[in-house]
Amino acid sequence: MRHQNQGRKFNMPPSHRKALLSGLAVAVLTHEKIKCSQARAKEAQSLVEQAITLGKRGDLAARRLAIAKLRNKQIVYKLFNDVAPRYADRSGGYTRIIRLGPRPGDACEMAYLELV
Repeated sequence: MRHQNQGRKFNMPPSHRKALLSGLAVAVLTHEKIKCSQARAKEAQSLVEQAITLGKRGDLAARRLAIAKLRNKQIVYKLFNDVAPRYADRSGGYTRIIRLGPRPGDACEMAYLELV
C-alpha cells in the first residue's frame, strides 16, 4: 500500500526520476517554456516553484539547497539574479500548464510548462 506516498513514479528508479525532474526544471528555467507530457509537467511544476521560492529568499542556505535540487550552478545563478527578482511581489503561482492534447504517436497528453 502506498499510504502517504505522493508523486508519480514514471516507471523508473528514484535516482533516474530525480535526474529527470531536475533536468525538466533546469530546462524551464533556461528556456522559460518547455513541451512535455502532462504528467511530467505536473511533477516538474512543483520543483520549479520551490526553486523560485528559494531564489526569492536569496541567502546562502537557499542557494545551496537550490544547487542540490537543480544540480547546475549556472542555472542557480540565473535563478537568483534574473528569474526570482521578477516574482518579488508575487506570492506563488510562478508557472502555468497549458494542455495541448494527445501526441500523435502514442496518444500521450502533451502540455506546455511555462513561467508566468
